[in-house]
Amino acid sequence: MSEEIELLIASELYEENAVNIGTQQKSADMQRFIERVREDGLYMLNVNMTDHRIRSIAAMLNTYDPPSIMVVSARQYGQRPARMFAEAIGAHASVGRFIPGSLTNPSLRSYVEPDILFVTDPAADQQALIEAVNSGLPIVGIVDANNNLRNVDIALPANNKGRRSLALVYYLLAREVLKIRGETTDEQWATEQDLNDWLSTF
Repeated sequence: MSEEIELLIASELYEENAVNIGTQQKSADMQRFIERVREDGLYMLNVNMTDHRIRSIAAMLNTYDPPSIMVVSARQYGQRPARMFAEAIGAHASVGRFIPGSLTNPSLRSYVEPDILFVTDPAADQQALIEAVNSGLPIVGIVDANNNLRNVDIALPANNKGRRSLALVYYLLAREVLKIRGETTDEQWATEQDLNDWLSTF
């Protein structure tokens, strides 16, 4: 029961929104985040580790100026949550197709110089990831059971393919970042109705 109290939300809410449902393949990198294998072969992620990483990543993001944080999502279900998260914390969002050279070619209109990159899926956001590596940027990524972590500096284990999973992860990240800044409180963001209102928009 003590574990339940320490979580940002009830573990059932993580499970209801499929945050812990991984893929049928797992990478060696992700072994430490996997709790068990379901009967249908899906690898289940540990929600306690997901919850802990959301807290630590929110704290780390707050060491950066908000406009210097770049959030990307090529994956369709991640685009709206990523954009809403970026708007909530004042970060820069690039959703949909990532224009090659956006982090490396100053002559492009899309060129930006962030201090840190946040990817929704290291596989789907590979172009941004490669450019960030070449630019020496630290990289945070939402990673599923099948992702490899070679170029991800800080991993947030979660289902990065599901609509409601991504909505919930980005909701909690935004809430924690704003709480640390003192710009919101648990009462403003933590009610189940607030959470349902956010999730119902996806």
